[in-house]
Formats: sequence, C-alpha cells, structure tokens
Amino acid sequence: MGKLGFMSIMVAVLAVLFGERVYNLRKRFLATREPAKNHLPNCVLLKNLEHGTEDITILGDGLAFISTGLKYPGIPSSDEPGKIFVLDLKDSRMKPMELRMPRNFDLETFNPHGISLYTDPNDDAVYLFVVNHPHHKSQIEVFKFVEEELSLVHLKTIKHELLHSVNDIVAVGVDSFYTTNDHYFENQFLKSYVEMLLCQPWGNVVYYSPTEVKEVSQGYYMANGINMSPDKRHIYVADVFDHNVHVFERKEDNALTRVKTVAVGSLVDNIEVDPETGDLWVGCHPNAWKLFFFDPNDPAGSEVIRIQNILSDKPQVTQVYEDDGHVLIGSSVATTYGGKLLIGTVFHKALVCDLK
Repeated sequence: MGKLGFMSIMVAVLAVLFGERVYNLRKRFLATREPAKNHLPNCVLLKNLEHGTEDITILGDGLAFISTGLKYPGIPSSDEPGKIFVLDLKDSRMKPMELRMPRNFDLETFNPHGISLYTDPNDDAVYLFVVNHPHHKSQIEVFKFVEEELSLVHLKTIKHELLHSVNDIVAVGVDSFYTTNDHYFENQFLKSYVEMLLCQPWGNVVYYSPTEVKEVSQGYYMANGINMSPDKRHIYVADVFDHNVHVFERKEDNALTRVKTVAVGSLVDNIEVDPETGDLWVGCHPNAWKLFFFDPNDPAGSEVIRIQNILSDKPQVTQVYEDDGHVLIGSSVATTYGGKLLIGTVFHKALVCDLK
C-alpha cells in the first residue's frame, strides 16, 4: 500500500470516528427534540435580571437568593461582573434587589455559578456559599448574609486541587460542603472541546471540610446540580448528559452510598428540594444542542421537572412547565414558595408563575 493510500484510509477512519462522536453527542444533547408549550398561569418575567439567573435557592422565610452574570465557555454572556440578588417572594411587587458586596472582595472578576445557603442552628446566622470562576478557575466563596443591610460579608475563599471544575454546591455546615466537578480537565480547550466530544463519564462529587477533602462519587458524564434531602440523610446529584438524578445515602464519615438512579428524560441542571414535601424541582434543558449552538431565531427551550416520592419504589416524574424558547431560554433551576414557581436560566431572564 502506498503512502497516499494509507493516508486516505486514516482520514476515512478518523472521519468515521468523528462522525460517531458527533452522533453520540447529539443524542445526549437531545438535538432532535422540539420543545412544546406547557405554560402555567400568571407568568411574569422579573425585572433587573437580564444576564442570566443560573442558580436560585430560598430561605425558609421566602427570601430567594439568585446568582447572575455567569460566564461559561460556549454560552452567551455579558461583560458585566456577576452579582447576587435577593427576591422576597412574599412581596407581591416581585422586585429583585441587588445585594451589597464587601469592598475587600474582587468584584471585577466575580463569576458566580452554583449557590447554597446554610443556616447555623446555634445562632440562626445565614451563610451563602458561592461557586466562583474568576478567570475561568474554580473556587468557593463563603459569605455571611446581613439581612438588615441587604449585604454580604465575605468570610473566606476556598481553593483545592480537587475543586478544579466546580459546577454546584450544597452546604452541610458552616465550613463544609459537597460539590460537583462537571469536567475532568482544567484547560479550557480540553474541557470545552476535546472532553465534550469524547463525552466520557469523568465527572465527580467531592466532599470538603477544613480537616478532610475527598472524592465521594464518580462516573458522571457531566455532574451538575447537587442538593440534600430535608432530613439531611440523602444527597441528590444531577447528571446532565445521562438525563438522570442519582440518589445517595450519607454516611457518618460523609461518604456517599448509591441508592438509586431516577431517569428524567431531559438534560437536568440544578436541583432544589421542597423543605416540607421533599419533592425535587429540577431546571432542565429539553434541547441542549440549541443552547450550545445558540441561534436567536431558533432559541433553546426551557423545562421544569418535579420528582415526587424519589425514595419510593415508584418515583413520580412530572413535567410542570415547558417553553420553546420564545418566553424563556435555557432554564437551569426551578424552585417554589407560597404557590409560586420561580425559574432561572443560564444566560436569559427569570420567570415567576402561579402553580396550578
């Protein structure tokens, strides 16, 4: 065989392999799905939130914390620094308020992603944990919330080699938490292109405390949202590209033991848990191909899934909301309070609706 023939065969083999990878990726992205409309009554887009509301979590008194301005590779974003807003869901005006940030904190590079609240049972102090990506790195910021001043006091920045591509976080103490790493590589080219194309189960979950940092779960195509049951006995982890939610039991040493996996049928993003019923509310991407290859004339849709009785033999998975992208683009989180459903997005706006 001549050199030209060998090169032709190699090119053909590479083309076949590349085609297979793209086909597999499109399947995991649900690229052929066309979102429909399954709307709720009295939906209103919130003002002042124009650059994404990637994660939202709510205090027991109805005060919602919202991370905005995420800059994530492959996703449209604003040049403005990220911010944290609060929204009082008991106030009929539904007016988000920007939290004052401390002067000793680097606001210019603030790039907030997943967030989590922890209320100290000893004194009811409220702590906000924020995944931050300054210069596309990963670190955790810990703030104390001062409600009277609507401000945050920065307490510490946490960095660790195991926290290399953090997506979401759930706080389990004043200085301890679980996080998801959505990628294996730190290099932006490798994680955004090579790793995405290979689409291998290399994501993981890490437990952090001042005395111990360890991997507690692995094998995710893209580990994303993470949260905890109201009784603090179970941890829930979303795998975006495997379209499911994993359920784990927490052990005394903070290790995780897999209990089950619940298929969702959509690309699951952040998870919020109803503190009274234990229901999971999941922001989903019905077609992530449209999200990563954004076309304003054919926008990515939004979907909200509710999972009831997740620990039972027959969890109930229900679609609560769906839009084709003409109202809400790229839903990433959903949470409820007082008969309202609040939906956030990766780079678009936030929507609040009445639940049926």
